[in-house]
Amino acid sequence: MTETERPLRADARRNRARVLEVAQQVFETEGLAVPVDEVAKRAGVGIGTVYRHFPTKEALLEAILMSRVEGLAADAKALADAADPGEAFFGFFARMVRNVVGNKALGEALASSGRDLSEIVGPASEDLRAAQDRLLARAQQAGAVRADVTGADLKAIIVGIIAAERHIGGEPGRLGSIMIESLRA
Repeated sequence: MTETERPLRADARRNRARVLEVAQQVFETEGLAVPVDEVAKRAGVGIGTVYRHFPTKEALLEAILMSRVEGLAADAKALADAADPGEAFFGFFARMVRNVVGNKALGEALASSGRDLSEIVGPASEDLRAAQDRLLARAQQAGAVRADVTGADLKAIIVGIIAAERHIGGEPGRLGSIMIESLRA
């Protein structure tokens, strides 16, 4: 925050959070073509409120993507000392796959606008990767995950799951579940 920025009032924070929540749901279920004024209507706020927080639709999409990555990082950190490292890893990885599949349309929209996704989620992505690597290491030490799996492998698996689910279609999450199971020791 710069010196000229003030913290948001409680009602402004609630409105911002509500807009993000509704926009995420609307874009996931109905696609990115839904107009911002429709998001505002469904969130129960005026269009000016949306544009005060998110001056463009791209800014709204970036905020959704950032919120998701930050949420995943927080989830992974919360599981870092779980009693069952294997269960923590596989539960988290399954949630992450579902989340990333939902992020795909957002990511593609932002990438097509010329934005670098790593620029948008930079530090949050690094936090996520570090927390994920800790979960992986603990699960491997517990004998729940194959010892030869690396963080880079996990990233490649996620990319593969996204591509496979988009190509084949069918029951969402089915191929992801199969690929996740292949990580078990």
